[in-house]
Amino acid sequence: REFASNRVWWSRELEELLGFNQGGFPGTTEAFRDLVHHDDRAAVAGAVEQAVADGCDYLVEFRVRHADGDWRWMEGRGRATYAAGGEPLMLYGLGIDITGRKHAESILLQHESRLRQLNAQLSEADRRKDEFLATLAHELRNPLAPMRNVAEVLRLKKLDDDPQLRWSRDVLERQLEHLSHLVDDLLDVSRITQGKLEPRMQPLELAAAIHDAIESAKPLIDEFAHELTLQLPQEPVVLNADPVRIIQVVLNLLNNAAKYTPRGGRIFLCAERIGDEAVITVRDSGIGIPEQHLSHIFDMFSQLSPALDRSQGGLGIGLALVRGMVELHGGSVSASSPGVGEGSTFEIRLPLAATQQIPHPLRGAQESAPMSAASIRRVLVVDDNEDAAESLAMLLSLQDHVVRTANDGMSALAIAADFAPDVVLLDIGLPHLNGYEVARRIRQARWGSGVLLLAISGWGQEQDKKTAADAGFDGHLTKPIDPVALISLLAAHRQPHSSAAG
Repeated sequence: REFASNRVWWSRELEELLGFNQGGFPGTTEAFRDLVHHDDRAAVAGAVEQAVADGCDYLVEFRVRHADGDWRWMEGRGRATYAAGGEPLMLYGLGIDITGRKHAESILLQHESRLRQLNAQLSEADRRKDEFLATLAHELRNPLAPMRNVAEVLRLKKLDDDPQLRWSRDVLERQLEHLSHLVDDLLDVSRITQGKLEPRMQPLELAAAIHDAIESAKPLIDEFAHELTLQLPQEPVVLNADPVRIIQVVLNLLNNAAKYTPRGGRIFLCAERIGDEAVITVRDSGIGIPEQHLSHIFDMFSQLSPALDRSQGGLGIGLALVRGMVELHGGSVSASSPGVGEGSTFEIRLPLAATQQIPHPLRGAQESAPMSAASIRRVLVVDDNEDAAESLAMLLSLQDHVVRTANDGMSALAIAADFAPDVVLLDIGLPHLNGYEVARRIRQARWGSGVLLLAISGWGQEQDKKTAADAGFDGHLTKPIDPVALISLLAAHRQPHSSAAG
């Protein structure tokens, strides 16, 4: 383009590019402008004007109309020449057909958009799955609570004289324990995947944790008549760890070994110090792991075979939970197996504590304290699940406590005002008035300042406990409540007053 005459020249190659016969292009700026797509004209003019003003090259992409009527993409490049005084004389340009490239970019953008959409859908599905697991675990805790209470009532009733009743009670207790572990695993897996599980780190002597895990695993190991060999280090090995979680990890590996080892098998558990790590090895003579499954044995819901093909069930979350718990402690876990029918070996590596000073030993399960007149409490049990309320009331009554029950928040406040309880065991999810609001009103009442107020809930995360504390609760108990621990807690509580209405 010549600026003085506004004359435009096109090469024969450019004419062919846009489908013109030789000499078929009118040589004016307006003719060129008419070929450019309406939406791109301002961008082209702006790029050229800016380049001319700055004395630099221009580069612009735009659509032009081909002689056949189709729109083609073109890349324009060029620069101006100038007179001695700086006036632009002529603009040289180069046009490149980039239609194919733009088409490929469009397809790529569509694929990227689809991938983003699929990722968003997968993330949403994963979030919903985590929420479902957490909700399922919570809902399962509600029926577990009265069942646990009834099992404890049966234990206190001394059924030893009737072998069938004693056997029935023992089966109930074992299966409730198993179901409680499954529910806990579900909830813990949900917390790990959502990043909401925070271990409570403290000095932990490894051998003590292993002994506690073995004690919990022993019923299942004995049921299958397995031989357990234990090898512990001669010197104490101290971790900085959450005792509950480390016991849970070892227990899951022992239960896994017991379930997937044919009756009368062998299980070997070794704990040792290697360098600056504690190494825990659990080896069994069980069904083994095929090589193709080793790489994803710790994945969520991973199963070696369909559920109907397995004599021992499971949700496929136990090993995923082991990996999650170990990684939260800065450790690692691995699995190995010679093959099918050749047994399996699981190895856990955990960092040692900075100091190897022996901590206080873990406290085992407490036995229920003997009752005295001074230990008797006036207890109000509030739960909208009538079976849960009545069974817990029966359990406490067997310990000589004076108990009343309520099934909603308003009734609880009315009964409490007349009953003047020493202790209130208060469910959170109540109709009409939730447990948090009931707790606030109890604390505002003249008689409520000295009451031992314990929240009972299927939700047991740290935020749930903080919310309970903010509402005025003294403690938070997660369903199903350990009856022995509850009875001991009540026995240890100092009664704030000795006179009350009947």
